[in-house]
Amino acid sequence: MSTAALTNLRDYLTGTLSTANMLWLSEQLADYAKKKAAPPRPLTLKEMNAILDEAEAEIAAGGGIDDDDLWKEDEEEYERELAEEQKLQLEAV
Repeated sequence: MSTAALTNLRDYLTGTLSTANMLWLSEQLADYAKKKAAPPRPLTLKEMNAILDEAEAEIAAGGGIDDDDLWKEDEEEYERELAEEQKLQLEAV
């Protein structure tokens, strides 16, 4: 979730919930964050080969995304999020 979305959610909750409800929610979120998820199980060599075979078949069929295109998409997403954060910071001033 982007920083802008989290900021908007925080502002909405602050304006909507009572102080007691905000305290309860923060305790629930803190407890949830402290819980540890089970680590993923290691893949077998057979499972890894199956994953690679599937990916290679997808690429051979013309699927997938070019590395340069992927980097471009990531950079564009980063720039959008950065611009949104800067906009929110300017509005807060």
